[in-house]
Amino acid sequence: MAKTELLATLRALADAEVRFVVVGGVAGILAGAILSTFDVDVVYEVDDDNLDKLARLLDRLHAIYRDPAGRRIAPTVDRLRSQRVNLLTTDLGDLDVLQEIGHRWRYETLVPWSTFEDVDGVRVLVLSLERLIEAKEIANRPKDRAALFVLRNTLEMRKRRGLPT
Repeated sequence: MAKTELLATLRALADAEVRFVVVGGVAGILAGAILSTFDVDVVYEVDDDNLDKLARLLDRLHAIYRDPAGRRIAPTVDRLRSQRVNLLTTDLGDLDVLQEIGHRWRYETLVPWSTFEDVDGVRVLVLSLERLIEAKEIANRPKDRAALFVLRNTLEMRKRRGLPT
């Protein structure tokens, strides 16, 4: 994902006042890991107000589910409420909006393990590198296993330099 798309996606979420935590490859990149990613992954708070904000934003971004059958399915409040994983394509690039990661870690669980980061003038909540590593270990998909070496090395570097982990 291009830097401009990443920034535009984070800005759109923040401007819409959606409550979310940045997870996945983007969280690793923001911690200093040299990774490549093709989407923005966020865990969102599942309550009526936030679901409404998220659904309205996704409508403005012309979001549709990435569907192998080629169907054009748009996210709705009901889908966002009932589906744990929402893999979407938007005008700004791919966006994965998730209800949980790891051991059923929802937004409320992730907030204390996250810090606010300024990303090109946008203030976003980002999951800690230690918890991101743990979540990737739990997911144990090939792409997660591939990223773990880089993430663990980044964590060790941050610890040696006395940086937050």
